[in-house]
Amino acid sequence: MTEHVEWSEAETPAPPASTAVTPADAADAARLVAFGLQPKLAPARDQEYTELLRRYREDPAFARLADAVAAGLGLVVLEVSPRAGMAVTAAEDSVFAVRMGDYARRTAADSGDRFLHGLAHLAIAALAFPRPEDLADDSYIGRVTVNGVDAFVRQACRRLEERAEEQGENTDPATDAPGLEAAWRIWARRSATGATKDARRPAASTTGIVAKALAFLTDSGFLQRTGDDNGGTYRTTARYQLQVRDMAGNAALAELSELGVVPVTDGTATLLPAEDTDDLDLVADAGLPFHS
Repeated sequence: MTEHVEWSEAETPAPPASTAVTPADAADAARLVAFGLQPKLAPARDQEYTELLRRYREDPAFARLADAVAAGLGLVVLEVSPRAGMAVTAAEDSVFAVRMGDYARRTAADSGDRFLHGLAHLAIAALAFPRPEDLADDSYIGRVTVNGVDAFVRQACRRLEERAEEQGENTDPATDAPGLEAAWRIWARRSATGATKDARRPAASTTGIVAKALAFLTDSGFLQRTGDDNGGTYRTTARYQLQVRDMAGNAALAELSELGVVPVTDGTATLLPAEDTDDLDLVADAGLPFHS
């Protein structure tokens, strides 16, 4: 009997350790998500942020809790790492989602311009990461300029017009017609720089639209401004690379990339020379994007 009791006690598994979530755990998880919603905050500059990132990587239960907090807020976790911090993007139904219509209304009185603002964002993404390998390389940094993005879109407009003429399509749709191709054609009609009495760049000009998009991405922690040449120069951040990866399957982005306006041979991206540039109205000194 004694031996049986001793054997039973020895073989009985120990009760599992408590995995109950404490209020402190929930607070820490929410704090980590809050850090993720501050895209300009570098993890290396905040000790608490760094510690919570370490805990996320080393404690699976805490990671699941933080992911659940993010999901409850309508956020999608793209990556959690020292380089990007807790990089999140808003799902369509999230309170944090920025609708292109809302963005356009904040930037222009004409609601029809929302197509042009959307095209500017697509062009910036395509020029920042012209090759799949650039998008996959965590060490890759893309650089774009205001004038370079505008020149890129204008040459894309020319390609699309030529393709439409070959296919016998209508090449002169109504200005307010929806659709991406209509936006490209409207862009070609719009003045690149416009003119104001005090020499400012009009917000409704195409370079004004690009500048607004780049400023928005900078304020959102996706880009960093590096200079004033060529209308303004910018470099990408880890968060922007993750964001573009997330939208890489976007049909409009794929179509823009497949136009062949950005040839890549030795790692340097540039615009293909047009057969006749007299009617392209390209910006002088476009400052085409370069990459490291």
